[in-house]
Amino acid sequence: MNIRSKIRLFVDSPLGEGQSILLDRDQANYLFNVMRLNSGDFVSIFNGKNGEWQAEVLHASKRKGILISKYQSKPQLDPPDLWLLFAPIKKARTDFIVEKATEMGVSRIRPVNTDYTNSDRIKQNRLQSHSIEAAEQCGGTYVPPVDELSKLNTVLKDWPKDRLLIFCDESKVGETVEQLRTIKSEKWAILIGPEGGFSDFEIKYLQSLDFVISISLGPRVLRADTAVIAALALWQSQKGDWL
Repeated sequence: MNIRSKIRLFVDSPLGEGQSILLDRDQANYLFNVMRLNSGDFVSIFNGKNGEWQAEVLHASKRKGILISKYQSKPQLDPPDLWLLFAPIKKARTDFIVEKATEMGVSRIRPVNTDYTNSDRIKQNRLQSHSIEAAEQCGGTYVPPVDELSKLNTVLKDWPKDRLLIFCDESKVGETVEQLRTIKSEKWAILIGPEGGFSDFEIKYLQSLDFVISISLGPRVLRADTAVIAALALWQSQKGDWL
C-alpha cells in the first residue's frame, strides 16, 4: 500500500520516479530536527510543476539531507488564470493577504503602489516564502509568483488587453455581480486598494479603461485584507474552479 505523508515540503528540483533531492540546511533542520524524521521515513514534496510526490529520506543529518522520489501521490493542479493586484498594508496583514490568496487559488500576486498606499516597499523574497508555506499547508501543488512592488499606473499602461480587471468600487453598492457569469474570458485579475481607498483620479482612470469591470463588495467598508478574501471568494463562486 502506498504511503502518503502529512508532512509537505516545497522543493526547487525536478520531480520524477527515482529523482534524488538534495535538501538545504533550513529544509534539513525542519524535517530532521523539528519534525524528527529519520532515514526510511516519507515526506510529501512538490515543486509547483510536477504535482505532489512521496519521497523517502535516504540520508538525514542536522545540516543536510537527501530524499528520493518514489511515486506521484497527487497530479499537478494549477489555479485559474487569475491575478491578484493589491496595495501593501501593514507587514502582518500583507503577509496574510499573500497566504490567503495562495490558499484560495490565484496564479500571480502583484503588489501595486497607489496614491494612498501606506507602505512604499515590500520584501519580495519574504512574501514569496509566505506563499510557499501557504501552499505547503493547504495541500496545493502550485505556488503563485509574488512580483516586486510596481506603480499602479505603470501596470495599467502595460496591461495585456486580453485580461479583464475587476475593480472593487465602493460606488457600485447595490448592483448585482451576476454579470460576471455571462462574461466569457479565461484571463482575469482583481484589484484591491489600500486602507485609504483609491484617489478620485485613480477611480476615474480605472472607470475609463475598457478592460476594467467595476463591482461592489457590499454595503460595508471592508478592511483591505478582508476585501481580498471577499473578492476572491466572489470570483471563485462565479467564474473559478469552485463551480
